[in-house]
Amino acid sequence: MESLSSLLPIIQLAITPVILISGMGALLIVLTNRMGRIVDRTRQLAEAIPVCEGEERQHLADQLDIMWERSLIIRRAVTTAGLSMLLSCLLIVALFCGALLEWRMREVVLALFGASILLLVASLVQFLRDIFMALQALKLQIDRAKAQHRR
Repeated sequence: MESLSSLLPIIQLAITPVILISGMGALLIVLTNRMGRIVDRTRQLAEAIPVCEGEERQHLADQLDIMWERSLIIRRAVTTAGLSMLLSCLLIVALFCGALLEWRMREVVLALFGASILLLVASLVQFLRDIFMALQALKLQIDRAKAQHRR
């Protein structure tokens, strides 16, 4: 029974990275959904370009450029979130190895946790960049609709 009670503090320590992983999983779902919408919209625009001419064609080309940039941003966000999750998993392994094998893991644990949080921050920054790019694309649509209405 003593061995079980000695494991409880280790399990309690591992809870924080597990919660972090859960939150990052939710973020990854949001990011992959955004990527799916970008891909779908890009396909629609690419199919429409051949039948358009003049201003309409240029407008669609501008939209495609924005979609490409957004896809790169989301790819970076997914990559950094995935790496953050990986480091959080390694953090759990380090916590258990340190406790069970009595290894000195303080610096490793701090480095893994710090790097995981920094990667999460980087992912969130990319997520915000995508939101701003989406608003830029929306602004192009709105400006174009207003210009057509004035004619």
